[in-house]
Amino acid sequence: MSNPESFIDEVSEEVRRDQLFAMMKRYGWIAVLLVIALVGGAGWTEYSRAKAEAAAQTAGDGILAALESDDSATRTAALTALPASAITILIASSEQQIAGDLAGAATTLDALSGDMTVPQIYRDLATFKAILLRHDSVAPEERKMTLAALAVPGGEFRLLAMEQVALADIELGDTASALAGLTSILEDAAVTRGLRDRASSLIVALGGEVPAIVSGDVLANE
Repeated sequence: MSNPESFIDEVSEEVRRDQLFAMMKRYGWIAVLLVIALVGGAGWTEYSRAKAEAAAQTAGDGILAALESDDSATRTAALTALPASAITILIASSEQQIAGDLAGAATTLDALSGDMTVPQIYRDLATFKAILLRHDSVAPEERKMTLAALAVPGGEFRLLAMEQVALADIELGDTASALAGLTSILEDAAVTRGLRDRASSLIVALGGEVPAIVSGDVLANE
């Protein structure tokens, strides 16, 4: 019995082997494509990473070279000549501001804030800085309308925008709205120490009362 059983086992093994070879011949190209895709994908990822790092290095070197001059106008011109990016535009606007060209700096920031190809945080920053630069030339009502888009929940500059809205309310003589806005700032868990101090001082100056929990925190830290 052992010989027939051994023979049957050998035949069965041969059948399974033939079936495996047949499947490999029929579907093996799929495995080859998967291997090629994995290797190619890994290679492309590495190439893309190296390319991005090289571009960042080149951009950084260009910015450093542009800032080497002692003349603000020369630095601005050098920055403007570089490939446009959110960072170079922000730095260029700062150089314009240093040179006293506030209108030009605000216009530079306007171009960035309206560029939908850059991340939202850079556009919001450009919008906020442009508002500050135009503080003396734009009516408080118009400033409030622009700042309202930045003061929405989840915005990176929400609390700073709320502070500017409160200052605009003060200019308009709307003390109640200013106090409400400043109190909301103090009650926000994300408020910084500097902003909290400014908001508290404004509330006191307007004749309002600083929330008890904030007063307690201030006393505890003193």
